[in-house]
Amino acid sequence: MEKEEFLKARKLLEKTQKEVAELLGVSIKAVHSYEQGWRKIPPHVERQVFFLLSRTRASDKDFKPCWTVKKCPTQRRKHCPAWEFQAGKLCWFINGTICECQSQKNWQEKMIICRSCEVLSDLL
Repeated sequence: MEKEEFLKARKLLEKTQKEVAELLGVSIKAVHSYEQGWRKIPPHVERQVFFLLSRTRASDKDFKPCWTVKKCPTQRRKHCPAWEFQAGKLCWFINGTICECQSQKNWQEKMIICRSCEVLSDLL
């Protein structure tokens, strides 16, 4: 997550730097550093930001699960944690999902794929 995206997310959440720091469990100085680009936004903070954004959606019924969006065949779905836990709207939150036909090794690799997917991109 880049500083511009973090700032946009905070504004979408309608929170001050102090309020978002409390929600994320970080210092206000950390939030300021994220927004200025002085400090890299850690994966656990990025994940929390996207989770909070996902909970502010007007209506979850308008969003399709990832397996529908990606047209995943039944066999692939059976091996994917998003399907197993029926979390197709939060697939980006779960490690080990089978996106682009394979599970990604780490959060950074996963987010490269997720950022180009409409399931996550609808949040920002």
